[in-house]
Amino acid sequence: MQRILITGNMGYVGPGVVRHLRRQFPGAELMGYDMGYFAHCLTGGQRLPESRLDRQLFGDVRHLPTDLLRGVAAVVHLAAISNDPMGQTYEAVTLEINHQAGIELARRAKAAGVRTFVFASSCSLYGAGGEGAKTENSDLNPLTAYARSKALSEQDLQPLADENFRVTCLRFATACGWSDRLRLDLVVNDFVAGAVAGGRINILSDGSPWRPLIHVLDMARAIEWALIREAGQGGDFLAVNAGSDTWNYQVRDIAQAVAAEIPGTVVQLNPAAAPDKRSYRVDFRLFRELAPGHQPRHTLPATIAELRDGLVEMNFRDSAFRSSQLMRLRVLTSLRESGQLGATLAWLPERALAPAAAPLARVSALLA
Repeated sequence: MQRILITGNMGYVGPGVVRHLRRQFPGAELMGYDMGYFAHCLTGGQRLPESRLDRQLFGDVRHLPTDLLRGVAAVVHLAAISNDPMGQTYEAVTLEINHQAGIELARRAKAAGVRTFVFASSCSLYGAGGEGAKTENSDLNPLTAYARSKALSEQDLQPLADENFRVTCLRFATACGWSDRLRLDLVVNDFVAGAVAGGRINILSDGSPWRPLIHVLDMARAIEWALIREAGQGGDFLAVNAGSDTWNYQVRDIAQAVAAEIPGTVVQLNPAAAPDKRSYRVDFRLFRELAPGHQPRHTLPATIAELRDGLVEMNFRDSAFRSSQLMRLRVLTSLRESGQLGATLAWLPERALAPAAAPLARVSALLA
């Protein structure tokens, strides 16, 4: 393994991936490429995550320079508009970035001689899952722009794969756990934040939907496996559920697990809420068979305790956190309201704060 390009490395999952790959491939050249939307959303890290990279580049994945792919052995493609609320607000942009730009990146990577392409997909593409646990052969039923973008991407990546371009689509369970760029718009993280800030978990549904879960550091271990897997471990193209059968939970059971780790927490259900159709259990047997040495290691109680301790260390007390900068949609909204991002989520030129001559005149007066 020589040169690895990681797109979207400055989000929630990226810091753990970078740290893990640096440890596992100490001789590799690691490069990050990110738009930088959430670069400032640091939470408790003692070291800038990107300092573990050999190079950090900033740019739009829709316009990634082809020269950047020269000499790259593997691409880890994390870059995406990464949850349902953002996808609902920016539906066209989500499909443009997550699907169209990702496929164009894969085509150019293959043409540049990249041998391995790892795509961060999602179990959310199963959508309304019904009763049985979903396998890789189950029908897809994506209900949101985010989920559709993942399903379309897998569909268009498959014909690109061959003996010289190995593609792995990791259908990740719902992420959770501590990160140097923590986000709270994820079910476990949200519940722990509510318990720490106000001793209350407000569930926005009746608590019955199923969610498979995975710790962000176990996601990193799965990505490591995808980088080193041989063709005999799933073929030139592989779409595989990445997670653990023991981490299939109903939302209300997640809330009770949080309350067990944070005594005194009150759990509030919303039985009058409209049914949440995004409910699915997932079968992770194939991942267990193909990657026995890279199975998830974290437990739900330990993950809850880790989040609790990290938030306490931050002196986290914001009971209105769902309107805070720890929610990714809120970050994008703030950047747009301040005139830094446009409607397509491209960075806008900096606005001049004063006529150019005025600051120069003040400096000249001070130096006179």
